[in-house]
Amino acid sequence: MVNIYHDDDADLSILKDEVIAVIGYGNQGRSQALNMRDSGLNVVVGNIKDRSFDQAEEDGFETYLIPKAVEKASIVFILLPDEVQPKVYKDSIETNLDSGDAIVFAHGYNIHYGFLWPKDDIDVLMVAPRMVGKFVRELYEKGSGAPVFFYAHQDATGKAQERVLALCKAIGATRVGAMEITVAEETELDHFSEHFIAPVISRTLILSYEVLTEMGYTPEAVLLETYMSGELGEVASSLAKDGLVVQLPFHSRTSQYGQLLYADVVMGDEYKELIREIVKEIQTAEFAKDWQMEQMLGYPKFNKLLKQAFEHPIN
Repeated sequence: MVNIYHDDDADLSILKDEVIAVIGYGNQGRSQALNMRDSGLNVVVGNIKDRSFDQAEEDGFETYLIPKAVEKASIVFILLPDEVQPKVYKDSIETNLDSGDAIVFAHGYNIHYGFLWPKDDIDVLMVAPRMVGKFVRELYEKGSGAPVFFYAHQDATGKAQERVLALCKAIGATRVGAMEITVAEETELDHFSEHFIAPVISRTLILSYEVLTEMGYTPEAVLLETYMSGELGEVASSLAKDGLVVQLPFHSRTSQYGQLLYADVVMGDEYKELIREIVKEIQTAEFAKDWQMEQMLGYPKFNKLLKQAFEHPIN
C-alpha cells in the first residue's frame, strides 16, 4: 500500500535552524524558493551570473554564485537541467558540502542511472512535483499545492524522512498529498509518460491533421476541433479531478458512445507489447545511455527532430 502524507504528517519547525540553498533559479527553482520562503524558511539562491541571478535578487533573495550558496546552506536543492547536474555537482557543490548536509533533487534521473554519486555522509532526498514550476507557485498562492513524489533515498543523519516531509510541506505539496515512492520508480514513470503518453497525444494530433486536411477539411477548423479550442485541456483537467470514467457523463451520449466504441479500434490490446518494450528500454538504461551519447556528440539527433517538429504545417 502506498503512503501518502498531508500537512499533519510534516513539521516545518525541524527546519528552523537550516539554511536552504536553491541551486538553479529557473522554472522549478523560482517557484519552490518563493514557496519555501513564504512558508517561513531561510532560503538563499545559487546561480550563474545571468538573467535568473538578477531575477532572484529582484525577488529579494540573497543570491550567490553556486559554490558560495552551497557553503552557506545545510540543505541544497539541485534544480538544474539533468544534463548539467553531474558536472556542476562535481565542480561546485560536492566539495562545499559538510557532513550531515542534505541534497534534494526534483527528478531521480542522475541518481537512478548512476551519473551522479553523492557522498555517503549526507542525506539524499527527492521532492518531485508532478507539475511544471509555474503551477507549483500558482497553486501555492491559491492555498492549494502541487502533488509530489518524494523519497528519503539516503539517510545519513537519521532525520532524512523528517527533513524531506517538511520540505514537501514547505512547497505546498502536503496540502494535496505527497506520495512516497522510490527514486527508481519516479524516474521510470516520468520517462514512461514522456516516451509513451506524450508521444501518443502529439502523434495522434499530427496524423489527424495530415489525413483530415488531405481529405479536404479546413486546416483551421481541424486545429480548432482537435486541440486549439482548449477543450482537450479541460477534459484532461476533468480526468484528474473526476476520474477517467466518471467524467464520461459530462459529454453527450453520442460522444460517450463514440468514445467507448472506438477505444479498442484505435488502440487495441496489442499495444501492450509496445508499452512493455518502452518500459524495458527505460529500466535497462538504454534511453539514458542514448541521451548521454547524444549530449557528447552535440545533440545532432535532438536538433534534427526539433527542426522537423517546428517545420510541420500543424504549427
